Amino acid sequence: MNTRLARSAATAATAALAFTTLSACQDGGDSTPAANGKVSIAGVEITREQALHDMLPETIREAGKVRVATDVPYPPFEMFVKEGESGLTGLDHDLGQALGGKLGVTFAFTPQKFDGIVPAIQAGKFDVAMSAITDNKERQQVVDFVDYSQSGSGILVADGNPDKITDLDGLCGRKVAVQAATNQLKLLKTRQADCSAAGKGRIDIQTFPKDSDAQLALRSGKVAAQVLTKPAAGWVAKTADSGKAFDLVEDPKAPGGYNASPNGIAVSKQLPELTEAIQKALQSLIDDGTVAKIYTKYGVASIAVKEATRNAAVD
Repeated sequence: MNTRLARSAATAATAALAFTTLSACQDGGDSTPAANGKVSIAGVEITREQALHDMLPETIREAGKVRVATDVPYPPFEMFVKEGESGLTGLDHDLGQALGGKLGVTFAFTPQKFDGIVPAIQAGKFDVAMSAITDNKERQQVVDFVDYSQSGSGILVADGNPDKITDLDGLCGRKVAVQAATNQLKLLKTRQADCSAAGKGRIDIQTFPKDSDAQLALRSGKVAAQVLTKPAAGWVAKTADSGKAFDLVEDPKAPGGYNASPNGIAVSKQLPELTEAIQKALQSLIDDGTVAKIYTKYGVASIAVKEATRNAAVD
């Protein structure tokens, strides 16, 4: 599925993998601006920009924090540092701490069930949400988005890419694993028809109840590839067996994945100054390379955007 438009049943399985592999690559739990106004994220030292701090709403400046809702776990965006503990990590958490460093406030993350996030912002319980939320026109009616990634479907292959698959056409005539009842299955069925019409051989679609089951089939050589969300594919490729089990196919024609849609930081419509400040802070982090380093850390560099846009969804 496009990221967080709806939950995938793969979350729990991928989260279990994340718990066992995260310790080698996480920066730690919640971080707050140090006494000297600096924070360190993904090896980058970030200092407050006074002009951006001054753009914040007075209530945020006085509180010294932005209240952030997030639904955990959803690797690689949201994860617990350790199973059974409350400390958070992940791409969204790291990006939030980097934004906080630029703005001179703390981005304080609190777990919240996904379907309750937007209502909680409307009720004033939170200022923003960072939870890989798909920006769409319906949600734009009640919150504003600062868009920070584009993500869709990706292709996972065995380490070394033995079948030299470079794009969706490379799946023609091959056995391909996918989780049942997902947008990735719909994508494969469409491509299956295209392959047959072009005389390239019909895709043999193998459906599984969970992404982890599909990955077992890929490990054992029963299928040539697996199609799943690109962020999840990138994270699995980076972490499974210390990055030695799978590879992520990078198609330059679809850097964010196939059928990619924008993901955004959802901000209360009651706080337009905060939306503008976050947008400018994000652009600053894009320009200085911090965003690229954060995304690379989680194996999904290609889903990063080059421009921090606002309410970019067209449908």
